[in-house]
Amino acid sequence: MFAIVEIDKKQYFVEKDKTYKVERLSQKEGEITLDKVLLVSTDDKLSLGTPYISGAKIKAVIAGEEKGNKVLSYKYRRRKKSRKVRGHRQIYTLLKISDIIEK
Repeated sequence: MFAIVEIDKKQYFVEKDKTYKVERLSQKEGEITLDKVLLVSTDDKLSLGTPYISGAKIKAVIAGEEKGNKVLSYKYRRRKKSRKVRGHRQIYTLLKISDIIEK
């Protein structure tokens, strides 16, 4: 059983009992319900939303936060002795999918 869910304007392919890194969510640790489900597939049935499936929900547990890899931005101007280095580390939320409920 799998589903496609929209979280903060991004779509994720999710399966039950797996953990995913998504963009940082405002909620803290605990259980949340995701209701913007675009597609749900079971062993014998495929449900497709227009754009969302009414009544379908995904229950997930926020397992914590994690920092991503450092991304460096380097700006260099030739013959000016001007250099600028900036770094950024994105913070991700870890979601463990506990249940996929279709209507």
